Amino acid sequence: MTDSTPESTAPATNPATLTDEEWKQRLTPAEYRVLRQAGTEAPFTGEYTDTKTVGVYRCRACDAELFRSEQKFESHCGWPSFFSPLAGDKIIEVEDNSLGMKRVEVLCANCRSHLGHVFAGEGYDTPTDLRYCINSISLKLEPAE
Repeated sequence: MTDSTPESTAPATNPATLTDEEWKQRLTPAEYRVLRQAGTEAPFTGEYTDTKTVGVYRCRACDAELFRSEQKFESHCGWPSFFSPLAGDKIIEVEDNSLGMKRVEVLCANCRSHLGHVFAGEGYDTPTDLRYCINSISLKLEPAE
C-alpha cells in the first residue's frame, strides 16, 4: 500500500528545509531580515542587551536551545554577548567577508538562521576569550523556573 498524501502537503519537520515563503509566514519582517537575510539590529536596541534573567536563550526561528544565561556577559558592544554556546553542535560558524570585514558568522545549527558573529582575542575576561555577539531578535529567553 502506498501513501496517498502528496509530499508537498506534508508539514515540514526540519526547519532547515522551509522555503522563504514559509519563513516569511512564521517570522515578523524584522525577524526575517535578521534571521533569514543576515541583517543586524541596531546596537543597544534589543530586548536582551542588558537582561540578567536566569534561563535558556533559544533560537527565535526554530526554538533550539543555544545559550544559557550563565554564559552571558556584559561586553558593552550593544548586543547580547556570550562567551560560549550551550554546546558546540548548537551553532555553525562560517567565515563572513561581507562589508569589507573578516568576521565569523554564527548560525543556528538546527535551522541555519543568522544569529550574529563571534569575535576572538579581544581581551575579554571570560573563560574562552570569545564574544558571541548575538542579535536579540534572533533569540527568545526561556526564564528558569
